[in-house]
Amino acid sequence: MVKKGWVVVLALLMVFTVACSNNNNENTSSPSASASAPASTESAAGSASASPSASEKPLPKVAFVYIGVPGDGGWTYQHDQGRLEMEKEFGIKSTVVENVPEGPDAERVFEDLAKDNDIIIGTSFGYMDSMVAVAAKHPDKIFLHNTGYKTAENLSTYMGREYQSNYLVGMTAGKMTKNKKIGYVGAFPIPEVVYSINAFTLGAQSVNPDIEVSVVWSNTWFDPTVERQAAVSLLDKGVDVIAAYQDSPASIQAGAEKGVWGVGNDSDMGKYAPDTYLTNNVWDWGPYYIDTVKKYMDGTWKSEAYWGHMSTGIVDLAPFGKNVPQDVRDLVEAKKKEIIDGTFEVFTGPITDQSGKVHGEAGKPLSDEEVLSTNWFVKGVSGTIPQ
Repeated sequence: MVKKGWVVVLALLMVFTVACSNNNNENTSSPSASASAPASTESAAGSASASPSASEKPLPKVAFVYIGVPGDGGWTYQHDQGRLEMEKEFGIKSTVVENVPEGPDAERVFEDLAKDNDIIIGTSFGYMDSMVAVAAKHPDKIFLHNTGYKTAENLSTYMGREYQSNYLVGMTAGKMTKNKKIGYVGAFPIPEVVYSINAFTLGAQSVNPDIEVSVVWSNTWFDPTVERQAAVSLLDKGVDVIAAYQDSPASIQAGAEKGVWGVGNDSDMGKYAPDTYLTNNVWDWGPYYIDTVKKYMDGTWKSEAYWGHMSTGIVDLAPFGKNVPQDVRDLVEAKKKEIIDGTFEVFTGPITDQSGKVHGEAGKPLSDEEVLSTNWFVKGVSGTIPQ
């Protein structure tokens, strides 16, 4: 996952309506790839239980490329849990390559894996160019890019609507803050992170409209030292809740040392700060991986840009920390039900940004294109988005 310019995102949206008929949520690029932003299909996770046909292919060889290690306790850990679910379902052993940096080195790794595997999965935004280039050379192989926004005939992108769970996390934080000052350590200023911070803020403001969310950028996905320093800079300003969008629990651990409530990311991080932990968004990638293998075997796999709704279970809310009061849990769970049954949309107009500009029509949800191109913070966020 790496920072990209907004020009790329806006160019993508120009071809959104002709490039994509399904849905997912992040990135991949090459002249032969058809650019497609994650649309809104919820089929993948929901169809994982479909029975393979009688004339299915042999079990595929599957390979995963990780930006970090499962021991990060967050993003990569959850992908690895999904991989293990898939292995158990089919009785296979997949290949894993860890700690692959984004950039030229990644292309070599994907090329090597494509020689001996049928399905190749990359789990970081910055693998985009490498995966598109390698997919073009191996049209008989299937490639899955997590968080990508470009697809090709043999390359899908996949993601979940994490902003839905982040809204619920924000509600929790909004009920727990006393001084109405919340700190948020952002990873990279890309739409995925920006709209997640916005959703978190809107959730917090829904229960406490005077809340201010201060944002600083770490420009990391997993660097505990840097992320801790960023969190401390916010704690020194007096925030009484600290949230973060990284793979490590460094921010909430720094908060715990000062008795400040903490919000993790990607995986249940309650064990890292048991007395001050609130909750966070969590991922379940297993059903999507299982579904992909089944479709490969019965010959029904087709490239898509999958952006799964919370109702599919691909994204969810972690268990609440032990010190979150029952009334707060009940309030958040009630809103979660509304999101899942479709009676509540997080980004429903009008939404006012930092500059006072209003986005969206009253009572009408923003389109997927608008959410995916978000380059503004909502009113109440203190911080800037580097361009």
